[in-house]
Amino acid sequence: MDVHPENDMTGLVLDIQRYSLDDGPGIRTTVFLKGCPLSCRWCQNPESISPAPEIGFRAERCIGCRTCQKACPADAIMFDNADRIDRGRCTACGACAEGCPSRAMFAVGKRYSISKLLEEVKRDAAFYEESGGGVTLSGGEPTLQFDFTLAFLKACKEAGLNTAIETNGLAASDNLRKLLPYLDRIYFDLKIINSVEHQRLTGADNRQILENARMLVECRAPVDFRLPVVPSMTANKANISEIGVFLKKVGVREIGLCPYHENWVTKLSWLGRRDSPPAELQKPLTSEELLSVIDMFSQEGINARSVEGEIAAR
Repeated sequence: MDVHPENDMTGLVLDIQRYSLDDGPGIRTTVFLKGCPLSCRWCQNPESISPAPEIGFRAERCIGCRTCQKACPADAIMFDNADRIDRGRCTACGACAEGCPSRAMFAVGKRYSISKLLEEVKRDAAFYEESGGGVTLSGGEPTLQFDFTLAFLKACKEAGLNTAIETNGLAASDNLRKLLPYLDRIYFDLKIINSVEHQRLTGADNRQILENARMLVECRAPVDFRLPVVPSMTANKANISEIGVFLKKVGVREIGLCPYHENWVTKLSWLGRRDSPPAELQKPLTSEELLSVIDMFSQEGINARSVEGEIAAR
């Protein structure tokens, strides 16, 4: 695929996080792409799930100036509505966010061309060179925008940048294979092994995910497996035992643990959602509970450790 500017495609980017230490070796720039094929009950970034642009509203920032209402061409701003946005009318054009002086209204998702995004990440090249860092694609799920992801990774390698991807593994195997020549590291989430529970808690079957995990190990790809440690949903003895059995079958003896944070709950209201998460999802694991998870993996013959702030030491 030609990635020169004359054929520059665009992708929907949720965020660009600079100076990241938790998304691969060294200092990294993490690019979060919008859209995910899963809808996990505990999703830390619910704004990343939809593959379309959205508008968020932080009520606590609103100063009542009505600039957004005047700017909206779809007449979708309703000041008598606590959510402020009539989502049925909103086209996510971004006019309200552009004019909002207090940033109460904000765009969720921005289009970048390959060349523009490459320009953004190359601004941090000095930090990559000094620390052994690079660029990490995350999400959402990067493989959902496959053509853009492939073209961007190719452009990064042509620019001499170290690359990594964070994936939930729900992608066509052939697509993952096409990415491998342009990846220095893959961080692969294993959430739930039981297919019924995976379907119930993430909204999708996990057969393709497990097949891809096996495939990556068999082809000796640079893959690290990780588990989001979610109270009761993934951090339970049955699931940990099943993950241990699966990892040993594919010849892997270690897994990274991604700590769970409950601050995503407040993000739901930004998107006009009034979901009521289960009580167990409204607080993270205690240090003692996380140590218990590590111990359970140890009993299964798997070395587990927290990845927060530690990946850089690999």
